[in-house]
Amino acid sequence: MSRFLRTGPRQAARAVWRYVRSAPGTYLWLAVLFVTTIALHHMSPEFEEDFLRQRSTNIHELSTNPVRVLITSALWIDGGHWLPYAVLYSVFHAQAERRLGTLRWLAVVVLAHVLATYFSEGALLWAVRHGVAPHSAVNTLDVGVSYALAGVVGVLTYRIAAPWRYVYLACVLVLYGTPLLTGRTFTDLGHFTSVLVGLACYPLVRGRGAPWNPAEAARGAVRRYRRP
Repeated sequence: MSRFLRTGPRQAARAVWRYVRSAPGTYLWLAVLFVTTIALHHMSPEFEEDFLRQRSTNIHELSTNPVRVLITSALWIDGGHWLPYAVLYSVFHAQAERRLGTLRWLAVVVLAHVLATYFSEGALLWAVRHGVAPHSAVNTLDVGVSYALAGVVGVLTYRIAAPWRYVYLACVLVLYGTPLLTGRTFTDLGHFTSVLVGLACYPLVRGRGAPWNPAEAARGAVRRYRRP
C-alpha cells in the first residue's frame, strides 16, 4: 500500500502528461482559452459585451473583417466558464487529434468553424432581409468554440467500430437535432451544420488505423483488473 502511495501519483502524472503531449494542438488551444477567460473575468460587463462583439462572427463583422473575426471568435468563451470546455476538449478534441493527427484534426476544426458560421449567419441574413428577424441581429454576439467542437464530435463517429458507431451517431443527431427542431435559432442551425461537416470529413479518417471497439476495450480492462 505504501509503495502504491509513493508510485501511484507519479504514474498518474506521467499518464496525464503523455495524454497532453499526444494532442498538442488541443491543449495549446485550451491554454489560450484559459488565458482569455481570465481576461474576461477582469472586464466590466459593459466593456466585455462590446469587446466580444468586435470579435464576433456576426453579419456586420463578417462583412468587414471576415478573416480576423473567424480567428478571434475561436479564442474566447462566451460566459467565462473554462472548466467544462477543458473536459470536453479532453474527451473529444484530444481523441480526434490523437487518432487523426494534428493537421487532419485542424482541418476538421477549421472547416466546421468556418462553414457552420457562414451557413448560420447566411440564414440569419436572409431572415433579416425578409423581415423575420430584426435588423439589430446583424450585430448579434457570436463568439465561442462550439461549432468546431460539434464538427469534431461528428467526425469521431468514424473512429468507433460498428455497431457502436450507429448508437453514437444516433445520440449525436438527437443531441444536436432536437434544439434545431425546437429552438430553431441560428446557433442551433450552426451546431447541426457543424456535425454534418464533421460527418462529411470521412476522407480525412480513412487510413488512420482500426476504429475503437468499446466491447473489446471493456474486455481488456476486465482482464487487466483480474490479472494477479
